[in-house]
Amino acid sequence: MMALTHGFMALAAAVFLLPVVGEYAGPAVLAAAFLGGLAPDADLVARHRKTLHFPVWFSVATLALSGLFLLTGLSALLILTVAVGAAALHSLSDVLGGSAEREPWNPVTENGVYNHVLGRWHRPRRYVRYSGAPEDFVVCLAFAAVAIGSGLTAPAVDRALIALVAFAGVYALCRKRLATIGAVAGSLVPTRLRAVLPAVSVEETETDGTTVDIRFGR
Repeated sequence: MMALTHGFMALAAAVFLLPVVGEYAGPAVLAAAFLGGLAPDADLVARHRKTLHFPVWFSVATLALSGLFLLTGLSALLILTVAVGAAALHSLSDVLGGSAEREPWNPVTENGVYNHVLGRWHRPRRYVRYSGAPEDFVVCLAFAAVAIGSGLTAPAVDRALIALVAFAGVYALCRKRLATIGAVAGSLVPTRLRAVLPAVSVEETETDGTTVDIRFGR
């Protein structure tokens, strides 16, 4: 699933949590949820769905932090709990999507999300076939509608969220053509500038999933 789908999923969950804990942190809870939902996909430039995806440890940490918050009532602890919980939700829900590979619409692996405790990959269920699939955008739009329609975010924030939904829609439309679009865009870059642009390569293995390598100074 798209990182934005995970972000809006966590934000929608936080919308239902906010009336209960809003007195402690308010809008910071919503921000922590959205950013925490996005965070695991930072490993797109490492070992995707392995380096920063921890379905077990994030879940355990969320439970531990929740207990500490109930004991202390510290706002900062609540924000951390929400952020880690959103990362856990992201890591757990990735198993419902497609495989972690360059062209998941033509799957050749069964790498859904890596379980560091068991030391193996969980197989993808493919209810959402791949990041940017039409059904992925529908899920993203549904969760975004919950968040925006809640009335708990400021008008300026709502406009920013709507812009992100629009970006997700464009990404979904272009998803299968990104490699072609990138190649065409690269061919339009003057030769003198190509030497200073980053070179991107993608490596796929059964054990480490997809690794994106970005190098400068070609």
